[in-house]
Amino acid sequence: MESSEVFFTDMHSTPSLNLLKKLERLVRAAGFDDIDFDRKMTALKIHFGEPGNLAYLRPNFASRIVKMVREKGGKPFLTDCNTLYYGMRSNGPDHLEAAFSNGYNPLSAGCHVVIGDGIKGTDYREIEVNLDYTTRAMIGTAIADADIVISLNHFKGHEQTGFGGALKNLGMGCASVGGKLFLHSGNPPVIYEKNCTGCNMCVINCAHDAVHLKENRRAYIDKDKCTGCGQCVAVCQYDAARVEWGDGGDILSRKIAEYAFAVVRGKPSLHINFIMDVSPDCDCWGHNDLPLVADIGIAASRDPVALDKACADMVVSAPASPHLLEKDSGNDLRGTDKFKIAHKNTDWNAALIHAEKIKAGTMSYKLIRI
Repeated sequence: MESSEVFFTDMHSTPSLNLLKKLERLVRAAGFDDIDFDRKMTALKIHFGEPGNLAYLRPNFASRIVKMVREKGGKPFLTDCNTLYYGMRSNGPDHLEAAFSNGYNPLSAGCHVVIGDGIKGTDYREIEVNLDYTTRAMIGTAIADADIVISLNHFKGHEQTGFGGALKNLGMGCASVGGKLFLHSGNPPVIYEKNCTGCNMCVINCAHDAVHLKENRRAYIDKDKCTGCGQCVAVCQYDAARVEWGDGGDILSRKIAEYAFAVVRGKPSLHINFIMDVSPDCDCWGHNDLPLVADIGIAASRDPVALDKACADMVVSAPASPHLLEKDSGNDLRGTDKFKIAHKNTDWNAALIHAEKIKAGTMSYKLIRI
């Protein structure tokens, strides 16, 4: 497979060229103007951010892309699908409220916000793909029915897949609640009792009544109820709730790649990664920790696989943020995998390798600076 072009612009701006203008120039270079938007329903897939988390993308970026789509005669809408876990994005009405509170609304973004899989996460289309793990992908109806998909992706770490970028935003983010259950089904977490303090946070935050405290005030997980969503892992501050990755972590990543393939198959798409506020965890949590690296820039491509690989390489090559450095070591960790530092048991290559195998894109890229 030939190399794909990945276009990149850094964060420097001037009075005559601010970041929004740089974004527009970047997106046009990446092939935006080659897409026929005239009267086409255009899904702008974005993560609205869980309220309390401040690392999510600013609505200004989405607004500029909306403006560009409208100028080409398209019909844009912002969209995301509901979550498995309790929170402000687990159902349609609360999800809309979360989006609006974080600045994603018709006034600021210039288009409507549509929850992709409806009020309860049950509104989806089955897209037949017949791949290694997925026969039919359950994709939110609003996204499946769109004529064009543009993904705007906050590139950051992730506690289950190493990092979250275009593939994660497409594959997991466009899955209905039932689709997310399928994606997580091979990765049940476990409790390491010696680390458990009985703080009860995993019990409170489990959306499926699967986690309880035993008489000794140590948590346990009911495997019959557990969906493997990873919420208990995310909220545990004592490394007691863990995902036993092994092959399971790789399978999750491969399934995500297959769902991403289903989302964009047969329709024009463009993908934009914002390598800024590179927090160690997903924007799904109501907090965000210090970034792994300083802001790097924005990258765009028609190929989500090449895009994610290029962005991961840039993060690995960059110096680490000061809080990650060993005191007086003199090593700024350039060339060290920052995602492995944040989540040592993850392998972010798994999704990319599988995505290339199923021809969702290629890991071979040519980086073009704009």
